[in-house]
Amino acid sequence: MWQDEGIVERLAEDDCWRLLRGKNLGRIALAVGSEIDIFPVNYHCDGTSVLFRTAPGTKLLELTVNSRVAFEADGFDDMHAWSVVVKGTAEHLDSAADIDEAERHPLTPWIPTLKYEFVRISPASITGRRFERLPEPDRY
Repeated sequence: MWQDEGIVERLAEDDCWRLLRGKNLGRIALAVGSEIDIFPVNYHCDGTSVLFRTAPGTKLLELTVNSRVAFEADGFDDMHAWSVVVKGTAEHLDSAADIDEAERHPLTPWIPTLKYEFVRISPASITGRRFERLPEPDRY
């Protein structure tokens, strides 16, 4: 039972952006050499990119070495679950104009830490799927 039977539905790009705009917690995957890291981040989606705040540390260091990233967010309700993946390039915002613009978005840390660094993910691709939440089928 897969796509042809309606269990898994590929989402249109507009649907992916709409779902991302409705949430604020996702994960960013970074790779440097043979090491891969995944970090939870709270984010803001403006419909064309993904913005998050962070503190100096591993994420920013890794982005300096390799700016290619994957970002994923998901959600669910009683009937469906969904997952959206954005693959693209992450840019550490450092100009005053970019930072001023980023600070206008509703983006606050979930934990009491100072996170003054902004990163914008510009997509090369965005894909998503919606899943029907049904009982597990019989195995035999």
